[in-house]
Amino acid sequence: MIKPTRTSQTDWDTHAGHPLQSWAWGEFRKAMGIDVIRFNDRQLTFHKIPYTPWTIGYFPKGPIPTQEMIGELLKIGKEKHAIFIQLEPNVLSNVQLPISNVLRKSHHPLFTKYTFILDITKSEDELIKSMHAKTRYNIGVAQKHGVMVKEDNSPEAFSQYIRLTQKTTQRQGFYAHSITYHRKMWEIMRGARIAHLWTATYKNEILAAWIIFIWKDTVYYPYGASSRNHRDVMAPNLLLWEITKWAKKQGIKYFDLWGALGPHPDVNDPWYGFHRFKEGYNPKLIEFIGSYDLVINPVLYELYKIANTIRWFLLKLKLQI
Repeated sequence: MIKPTRTSQTDWDTHAGHPLQSWAWGEFRKAMGIDVIRFNDRQLTFHKIPYTPWTIGYFPKGPIPTQEMIGELLKIGKEKHAIFIQLEPNVLSNVQLPISNVLRKSHHPLFTKYTFILDITKSEDELIKSMHAKTRYNIGVAQKHGVMVKEDNSPEAFSQYIRLTQKTTQRQGFYAHSITYHRKMWEIMRGARIAHLWTATYKNEILAAWIIFIWKDTVYYPYGASSRNHRDVMAPNLLLWEITKWAKKQGIKYFDLWGALGPHPDVNDPWYGFHRFKEGYNPKLIEFIGSYDLVINPVLYELYKIANTIRWFLLKLKLQI
């Protein structure tokens, strides 16, 4: 088995380029019963396929894979009885992948290929002026209604976040992480001072609650939930703006809004409204290299793709019933 080259959290985190490569994130996945492997300053996870001896590897937000790394991953994957390892590098689209007959475009990407990144080194005036007019208007509406935005890491605020998360999931009809996932993630990532909880309140009711990650010079927005109540006061618009101003004061340079649909979004896409909300702040659309599967067992990989396609079809059908 390949051993990690760095075994202390402090040493590890100096080399981690993304919160999903942080030591704390690895500890969180371990706490959820996931097999975490650390090697050469990087970490990946292996997930069991129920009722089989096989696993699937996942390597999120790492570097561009080199030929040497591909060899190491193949060795680890075989030890873990993996059918394939999914790689989603934290690398822009202008970088070339090495030529390899074991790398294929992912059958089912987990991260979007695009994200929005807001440069918050600009002055507040510059940021406001660059926003879409409707976004500026909505922020003003929230301010006039007295929406209160603050960081609140209390157990009470987190309970409200959980409540809103459940309601948002039910309302929008998509599959989301379990409550156990959210609680354990918050416990460990907050303990590492990476996660922060922000709320937007109107008339003593929390209308929106977001968990953000702070990692080096960037703030990330991975989790959020909102209420349908008092939608006219535009609480989420002010929430994003107040987090931006707070992050600027911390010396943070960028705000990664964690996903976008791409340069030509489909207005019928269920995520279009969320995409348009983020777009209103005039962030830069960033394209990553995308998601790739490092195939270790080609025969089982083809069978897995068929089974997974049927599974997702049935899950979507169930949501429509």
